[in-house]
Amino acid sequence: MANIVKQELKFPTFRNLIESFFENDFPAFGSSFNKLVGSTVPSANIKETEDAFQIELAAPGLKKEDIKIDLDNEVLIISSEQKEEKTEAQNNYTRREFNYASFSRSFYLPEIADPDKIFAEYKDGVLSISIPKKESAIKKAQKRVDIK
Repeated sequence: MANIVKQELKFPTFRNLIESFFENDFPAFGSSFNKLVGSTVPSANIKETEDAFQIELAAPGLKKEDIKIDLDNEVLIISSEQKEEKTEAQNNYTRREFNYASFSRSFYLPEIADPDKIFAEYKDGVLSISIPKKESAIKKAQKRVDIK
């Protein structure tokens, strides 16, 4: 029997078409446009310790003022919006470019979380959020009871 080689037809995605269009035709605007088109929801690491939950969210290039953290009932909502406007005027034309990027991540807090003591810090492109556990949920160290 003859070996059959299956070839996949690869069609350009919409994103690839847009990127190549702006990279080739508008190099002055291409790089910032690609950053916004290519933006995704930031990655998050979630870790549970004995006394808290830790969330680290990768959000490079943002300023602390760009990030909002809201608590709606037992849902922690982290979001950001960025708007950018560029104007380029040359001999007989003016080009204006508007870019907009945003993201939103939601995390359901467990019942053992203490929403009143949430602490957040943004440093070097990483948003770190500490969500302490309620005192009643923290496991106490085993102790021996003396018999009298």
